[in-house]
Amino acid sequence: MFKQLRSPSSPSLYAIVFLMSILMSVLVSSNANAFDRYKIDSEHTFSIFEYNHWGLSLQRGRFDRNSGMIEIDFENRTGSVLIEIEANSVSTGTAVFDTALRSTRFFDAANYPKITFKSTAIVFDETQKVVAMEGELTIKGITKPIRIELSQFNCRFMPLYLKKACGANGSSRILRSDFDLGRFTPFVSDEVTLFFSVEAIKE
Repeated sequence: MFKQLRSPSSPSLYAIVFLMSILMSVLVSSNANAFDRYKIDSEHTFSIFEYNHWGLSLQRGRFDRNSGMIEIDFENRTGSVLIEIEANSVSTGTAVFDTALRSTRFFDAANYPKITFKSTAIVFDETQKVVAMEGELTIKGITKPIRIELSQFNCRFMPLYLKKACGANGSSRILRSDFDLGRFTPFVSDEVTLFFSVEAIKE
């Protein structure tokens, strides 16, 4: 006289539980990998180097062609950065000097066309602001660890692109001799300061 209650082992309940488990795994996975991905804007990204010339003045040059990606997850304080610099794009304002820097005596751009920085860690402060990047710099096939201290790192919606963008300025010091670039030391300083001006647009 009484209708039998459906057992929890009924196929429909199993299907519901199965679908819910899939949904939960997707949600957990998306939260665990909540990276925003940004492509380096080559028109607003420059890599600059500064060195002491015979104790007379600080001289600067730059690389005009830069590319790469930034992935960042502010909530979980993690991310990664890849910057690729075309060695052949070195620019000092003097054609003769540019040719010398591209030659085998310095960057050997024909055999080592890319200078790269790959992050191993992004450093956040207590307010979730990015303050530094640690990683590996590769020049002429030689890789050394460096730390880039950031003077600023900001993200905002850009009306020009109708997308979010991030930008940063940072610097680091290296020794030319560590990368087989030590020609004319000590008359030209072995220590070089690198400056990075980077902007990237969200994909």
